[in-house]
Order: sequence, then structure tokens, then C-alpha cells
Amino acid sequence: MNILMTLEMAAECHPDRIAVTCGERSMSHAELLQAARRAGARIRASGCRHVGLLDVNSLAAPVALYAAACAGIPYVPMNYRLTKPEIEALLVRIEPAWLVADPALLEGVNIPAGFTVTDREQILRDACDGQSVSDEPALADASAVAVQLFTSGTTGAPKAAVLRHENLMSYILGTVEFGAADERDATLVAVPPYHIAGISAILSSIYACRHMVQLPSFDGQAWLETCRREGVTNAFVVPTMLARVIEHVDASGADPALPALRALAYGGGKMPAPVIERAMQLWPTVDFTNAYGLTETSSTIALLDPEGHREGFNSADPAVRKRLHSVGRPIDAVQIEIRGEDGAPLPAGEVGDVFVRGGQVAGEYLGVGSLLDADGWFPTRDRGYMDTYGFLYLDGRADDVIVRGGENISPGEIEDVLRRHPAIADVAVVAVPDTEWGETVGAAVVLAPGAQVAEAELRDWVRERLRSSRVPAVISFREHLPYNEMGKMLRRVLRDQLSA
Repeated sequence: MNILMTLEMAAECHPDRIAVTCGERSMSHAELLQAARRAGARIRASGCRHVGLLDVNSLAAPVALYAAACAGIPYVPMNYRLTKPEIEALLVRIEPAWLVADPALLEGVNIPAGFTVTDREQILRDACDGQSVSDEPALADASAVAVQLFTSGTTGAPKAAVLRHENLMSYILGTVEFGAADERDATLVAVPPYHIAGISAILSSIYACRHMVQLPSFDGQAWLETCRREGVTNAFVVPTMLARVIEHVDASGADPALPALRALAYGGGKMPAPVIERAMQLWPTVDFTNAYGLTETSSTIALLDPEGHREGFNSADPAVRKRLHSVGRPIDAVQIEIRGEDGAPLPAGEVGDVFVRGGQVAGEYLGVGSLLDADGWFPTRDRGYMDTYGFLYLDGRADDVIVRGGENISPGEIEDVLRRHPAIADVAVVAVPDTEWGETVGAAVVLAPGAQVAEAELRDWVRERLRSSRVPAVISFREHLPYNEMGKMLRRVLRDQLSA
């Protein structure tokens, strides 16, 4: 099965229903399919081997995604926030390509010779030129590469993860009911198109026949205003986005009411406890869902559903309340296993490496190949544990483990303890070089507004709750921590800063 099928089915059953809106412009399912087929025919004739996108959220994103499927070549959305040299380095890796871009984002960028560049307005004009186009099927088969995504590079240079049509369709068919959305339903897409959440938002919205509203540039006020103006019923945010929305409400005194909003999902990074708890206070009738997934798994593999949120939020039992800070249970389409250093499965409650398998799991990179083992298991490189009820708790990345004198120390357990200190608003723990131990614990701390605390008090706080080896040797007070735009901690940046 091919991802174009999601749009073909929507266009056949609901041709005139609005598929996507950005600002004052909209396209129906039928118009989107026609646009993708027109662009796909041009791309196929060009001989290009990739369809690149360098743009914010716009109507061009779904057109380019489905046009690539029509042409039978990979769709490659790129991070427009990168520096010009970084963008140029990615362009070289997909040459020859048909590039859809905002011209402003290409200013000063050297374009390789093998590129056909189309600005986003041109691809939309071509979509509305009135010429008929054949309804020939997409060229790609199920095993072909549908999407190539460059990973965020939070721990090194970006890798090129590949997702095949069969992986993406396994996720969609396993999690979305076709045509389930009401005509009045609308989902707000605020995550950028180069993130797996942006890809899955397009595919799942089209398959559900839910009106998709694209937000080109995020800020808390714009998000709230768009939700109200468009009658948004569903939305997805990363933790930093939700924090910005709440900050706007609390700082401005703005009315937080979102009358139409029924469901708010979040993911892409660790959600601070104060943020989700404040959100549930502001919007008590909204169904919150924590979606944990990776680029390599075609999006979500575990969910903390609305019931789990409410149970955790309302419970006085610490064991139940703790679930609010889990990523929930595995979805039906996948299996998750926690393994120790010897590769054997670990019992409930023990921290180890998180492995996952299922049809949606690609686990493949260009130039590297598949990382799936003989039984189809993929090492996520996340650390975590599952409790006796099957809830998954994450404990940082495997690469983040601090090796102090041969002892493996998880930054996550130290961060959790420090976050409970009333003076701390945010914290990150990383390894720093040490002449005696090889590595030791370094902590970067952001204090709550108006709060003060001495380093000695924080060290005593950790020592009273964890072993002495977990006490930070280095503590750095900062105004903010280095996150990328998707809310992921840039630990390599922090390590370099603290090591210096």
C-alpha cells in the first residue's frame, strides 16, 4: 500500500470537504489530489530522485508530500532553521532533486546544479491551472522509500532516516479510522513539516478526513487565536509550545477559553510536570494525550491516554499520580521491551534500553542500513523502565549515561530529584570530564522566578535522596537551557559548555 491511498480514498468519499487551510487559502480533498498529480507528473518528467521541501507550514507541504508519492521518489522536508552551510550540506545529499521552497529561505544559499527549484507559490499556481491530469496510480510500491528525514542532530551530525510506504501505512492503518472525523472537526498543525509529527499529522488528518489547519509560525498568542478562529477541535504540540501558550495566558491575563478544543496531544520531548498540570487546570474538559514516538518508528509507539492523565492528576496515591509523567502504554500495533546490558529482557521496574518492533518500525538509515535485529527489534537508544501495569517511563538517552569510575549513572533520576526542589524551574544533567573518575555529574539549573538557592543546598538535596555518586560535582546556574525548536535538550551543546 502507498501513502497516496490516504488522499485517494478521502477524495473519493469526501471530494468537496476542506482538506487543508493556511491563512485565507484552502484546498479540498479533490483539489489536493489534483495538485499532487499535476506536480507529480512534472517531477517524474524532470528525472529528479528526491522531492525536497524548505518551507514553513503551508499548503505546499501536503502537495509536495503526495506529489513525491505520485512520482515514486522520496519526500525530503528539511529544517529551514539551520544555518546556510548546514542547509547546503543537506542539499548536496539529495541531489538531483525537485526543491519546493520559500525563496526567502534560499537567499545566500548555493544550490547544487542538479536541482529544479520551484517556489511554493508556483506549485500552488500550477495546482490551479485548470488543466486536466491523468489519474494514473503512484509509481512507488509498498517497499519503496516514501520519506527521508534528517534527524535533529542533538548528539551529532544529522542522520538520514528512511521511512517506507509500508511503515507509514502500518502506522496509519493501525491508529486511525478512515473517515472518522466530522465535517466540523479541525486539527491545528503547529509542528514544522520536517518533523515526523508534521508528516504523521498530514497523513492521519487526510485519512480521517479531518480539516487540517496549518500554522506557519508559532507563538502562544497566534496558537490561541488560530484555535478560536478556526474552531480547532484537535491539536498537537511539543512541550515547549505548550509552555509558551501557558506563559502567554498567565503573563497577559488573556482568556484561555478554547470552546471547540476537545483533544490536545503532545510529544517530542519530556513534558515538565508543572506545565502539564497547569494545562489540565486551564482546560479541564480537554482530553490530553502524551504520544511517545521516534522518526524511525513512523511516529507514535506509546500513549498515555486521557483516562491515564485524569487518573494521575486527580489521585493522591503517589504511585498513580506518577503515571502522569510516564509516556503510557504501547499502542496495539507494536511491542516494547526493556533490555539489560546482556540483551536479556528486564523485569518491571528495572531501567534498561528500550526496544520496539512492529510493522511501522523502519529503523533504517541511508549509508548504514537497517538496525533491526533478526527478530525485528529496533534499539531506540532511549533508556527507561516499565512498571507492573505496563506504563513506560523514560530515563534519558543511552548516549547520555554518565560513566563515573565504571558506574553507569542515569541523568534522568538526578534531574527528577532536582526538579522536585521548590527553587528549580528547569534542570539538565550531563557528563563532564573528571581526572579522577573519568566522568562526573554536571548540572545546569534554571531557577524559578525570584528564587535563590546555594549549590551546597542542592548537593545536600540530591545526597539525601540518592547515592553520593549522583551528587553534582559541577552546578551552573543559567537563565535558560539549550533546547531545539522541537523541545529536545541539546545535550551535546550543554556538555561542551559545562566541560569548558
